[in-house]
Amino acid sequence: MHIRNKLALLPDKPGCYLMKNSEGAIIYVGKAKVLKNRVRSYFTGSHNIKTQKLVGEIADFEYIVTKNNMEALILECNLIKQYHPRYNVLLKDDKTFPYIKITHEAHPRLEVTRKVLKDKAKYFGPYPNAYAAQETKKLLDRLYPLRKCKVLPDKVCLYYHLGQCIAPCEYPVAEGEYERMTGEIARFLNGGHEAIRDELEKKMLEAAEELNFERAKELRDHIANIDAVMQKQTITTMDLTDRDVFGYWTDKGWMCVQILYMRQGKMIERRATAFPYYGEAYEDFLTFVTQYYSENPALPREIFLPAQEADETAGGDAPEQPADAASDEQLDVKQSLESWLKVKVYVPRRGPKRKMVDMACDNARVSLEEKFKLIEREEERTVRAVENLGSWLGSDAVRRIEAFDNSNIQGSDPVSAMVVFTDGKPDRKEYRKYKVRTVQGPDDYETMREVIRRRYERVLKENLTPPDLVVVDGGRGQIAAAVDVLENELGLYIPVCGLVKDNKHKTAQLMAGDPPEVIPLPRDSQEFYLLQRIQDEVHRFAITFHRETRAKSMIASQLDAIPGVGEKRRKALLKHFGSLKKIKEAGIEDFRPLGIGEKLARTILAGLHKEAPPLPENAAAEDLQSADEDNG
Repeated sequence: MHIRNKLALLPDKPGCYLMKNSEGAIIYVGKAKVLKNRVRSYFTGSHNIKTQKLVGEIADFEYIVTKNNMEALILECNLIKQYHPRYNVLLKDDKTFPYIKITHEAHPRLEVTRKVLKDKAKYFGPYPNAYAAQETKKLLDRLYPLRKCKVLPDKVCLYYHLGQCIAPCEYPVAEGEYERMTGEIARFLNGGHEAIRDELEKKMLEAAEELNFERAKELRDHIANIDAVMQKQTITTMDLTDRDVFGYWTDKGWMCVQILYMRQGKMIERRATAFPYYGEAYEDFLTFVTQYYSENPALPREIFLPAQEADETAGGDAPEQPADAASDEQLDVKQSLESWLKVKVYVPRRGPKRKMVDMACDNARVSLEEKFKLIEREEERTVRAVENLGSWLGSDAVRRIEAFDNSNIQGSDPVSAMVVFTDGKPDRKEYRKYKVRTVQGPDDYETMREVIRRRYERVLKENLTPPDLVVVDGGRGQIAAAVDVLENELGLYIPVCGLVKDNKHKTAQLMAGDPPEVIPLPRDSQEFYLLQRIQDEVHRFAITFHRETRAKSMIASQLDAIPGVGEKRRKALLKHFGSLKKIKEAGIEDFRPLGIGEKLARTILAGLHKEAPPLPENAAAEDLQSADEDNG
C-alpha cells in the first residue's frame, strides 16, 4: 500500500530513482525521461526472471527530479559510484586502466600511470592490461632517451651509459630536441608507428653497409619489438580518427561489453567486460558507458554505440526496426552523452561504421559464449563428477566429501589431516589438523581409528553437517578401521571408500563396499580426476602439517639439550628472536634484554652451532608446497 501511494505521486519529469530493500539499503539506481512512467513499469505487467528478482526485493523507493535527461545521466553515474547498488552495473576494475603519460615538465619523462589528471601532460590509452602498457614504455625508452629520474641527480646514471637517457642533469639539451622526441612518441602511440619502423629499418641497413653489425642488431631488435607491440592492429580506416567503438551482447542474464580502441584510424586494443545485469539491457549498457568515461577521462574524438534493437534481436524479443529508424529515446541518450562528454556520439545505421559496431557486438557474443563454455567445463569437472561418483558408489550425489591422510616418519611426530570438498571444490575453511595422541609407533590403522573417532564424535556432539562420503588414504585395512569406528562405536552409517596408490605414489584404484572391492572407475573419467585431486590435496595438507610439527619439535629439542635452558627460557628466546636461525646469528649483547649473561649466551650459541642430525631419506621425497593454517 505504501508503494502504491507513492506511485500515484510520481511527477512527469526526468530524474533518477533509488530502489530500496526491507533493510533500507539501496539495491538499484536508474534514470528516467519521465519518472512516473518508468518507475510504475516495475510494478505493473509481466517481467523476465531478472527483473522479477529485483522487484521481489523492493520495499521502498526514492526519486530525485532533474532539469533534463543529461542531468539525470550524470546523477545516475554519481549515485551508483556512491552507493554501489548490488543490481547495478558496477565497474569494479575500471580504475586499473593504465595509460602512458608524457609529463609536462622542463625535462619531460615517460611513465605508466593509472590516473588521468589535468596537469597539461599528454595521455595515451587506456591499455586493457598493464603488461601491454609496460612493454610499450620499455620499447619507447629504448628508442627515445627522455630522462628517467623523478628528481634530477647530481651526475649521470646507468641509463645514460645504456643510451636511454639524454642526461639533462649534466649535459645541455639542444633546443627543439624534446619537442622532436615527444612528437614522435605521440605519433607512435597514436598508431603512426609505421614511419618510425621504416626509419629504423633504413638506419639498420645503413649500419650493416658500414659493417657496424652490433648497431644493426640493436636496430633489428627495436623493429622486432615494434612489430610485437603493434601486431594487434586489425582494422584501418582512412580518416585517421581516434574513436572508441562499443558493442554488447546479452544471454542467460549476463551482458558482455566489448570496446574497440581505434587511434589514428587503426584498431590498436580491445577490451571485454562481462557481468550479470538486472535492469533493461540497453539502459544498463548505457550506464556502463557513462561510468566508464567518468573514471577514464582520456576521451577520443568519436564514440560509436550500437542501436537498441541489437539487444532485442540478440534476445529474440522483438522484430528488427528499419535501418534508418532511431527512437526518440536513443536520440535523447545520444544528445545527453554528447553534451556531457563534449564528444561526438554516433549510432551508425549502415555502411563501414555500422560494420565496426557489428564487429564489436560479434566479439562480445563470442566472449560471452566462451565464458559459458568455461562454466560448463568447470561444472563437468566438479558438480557432474560429484553426481556421477555417487552413481558408481551406489548412492546419491556426494556433495560433501571429507578425506583423511596420516603422516609420520618411522612413527615420530605422527599427525593426520582432513580436507573437505563441497560440490567438487576444496572448502579450505573446513580443513582440520590432528596431532595423534594415543598411537605409539607407525600404526596407520590405529591412527585412522583415532582420527575418525575424534572427528565424528565432534560431529555428533556439536550437531555438525555430516559428509556424504568419507575418503581414506589406503585400502581394505584403512576402510575397515574407519567403518568399524563409524558404525560399531558411533552408530553412523556414512559411505567409506579408500584410494589405493601405485608404486609411483599416484592414485590407482578406488575401493568401496562391504567387504571392500575395487570399483572399475575409468582412469580418464572426471570422477577419477576428482578423486585424484582430493588425494593429492589431503596428502599435501598432511605432509605440510607434519613438517611444521617436526620442525617445532626439533627446535625445542635443540634448545632443551642446552644446559641452563628450560621450557620457560626456550619460549622467551623464540618469542624474542622469532626463529632458531636468528638465535644462531645473534651476538652476545643481543641476549641481555632477556636477562641472559655472557656465559650462558656463549653456551647457547655453542650448543646451537653443533651440526644438526640430517633428515631421514624418505622425508626428502615428500617435499611439497606450504599448506593453509586452518586449525582443528
